[in-house]
Amino acid sequence: MSDEQDEYADQLPADLDVGGYVGPYAFPDNSRRRIPGLIYLGTAAGCLALYLRRGDGGILVNRGFLAAAAALAVIGVYHLTSGWRLAVRETDALVAATRLVGFPVGHASAQLAWRGLRSRPTWRILLYSADEPPTKRGLVLVDGVDGRTVAHFVEDNPEDWAAYSTGPTSGS
Repeated sequence: MSDEQDEYADQLPADLDVGGYVGPYAFPDNSRRRIPGLIYLGTAAGCLALYLRRGDGGILVNRGFLAAAAALAVIGVYHLTSGWRLAVRETDALVAATRLVGFPVGHASAQLAWRGLRSRPTWRILLYSADEPPTKRGLVLVDGVDGRTVAHFVEDNPEDWAAYSTGPTSGS
C-alpha cells in the first residue's frame, strides 16, 4: 500500500459530526412550510393565467393546466395553514409537564410530534419519578404553539427494575 492510500479515510463532514457539537439542539420551525406554500400558489396562478390566456383549444395548454392550478392551489393553502410557528421550546414544555404530574421528576425526555389535519406541533413529554428505581411515570402532551396541556396521564411504573438494581428495591 502506498502512503496516499493510508492517509485517506472516509469520514463525516465537520458540520454533520455530532460528536463535536456543543449546545442545545434547535428544533426546526414549522413556519418554514409557508415558503413552499407560496411557491405552490404562485405556480397555480401561472397555470391559471396560461389557461385563461390560451383557452381550452390550445395544443400545449389545455384543461390539464386548469386541473393543475386547482391542485396546486389546494396544496399551497394547506401549506400556508399548517405552517405553525413553534413558540414553546422543549425546556418550557418540560417545565410545564413537571409542574403538572405531581411528583418529583428524575429522568425525562421530549419529542416533537404533530397532531390533527393541520399538523399542529405538540411536545410529547415522558417523565419518570426521581426515586431509584422510578415508582411513577407520566406522559404529558404540551401544545407547541400556545403551551397549554393537551392531555396527560400518570401511573405507577409497571416496569420491573429488580434485575437492574444493585440494592434493595421498593418492592422487597
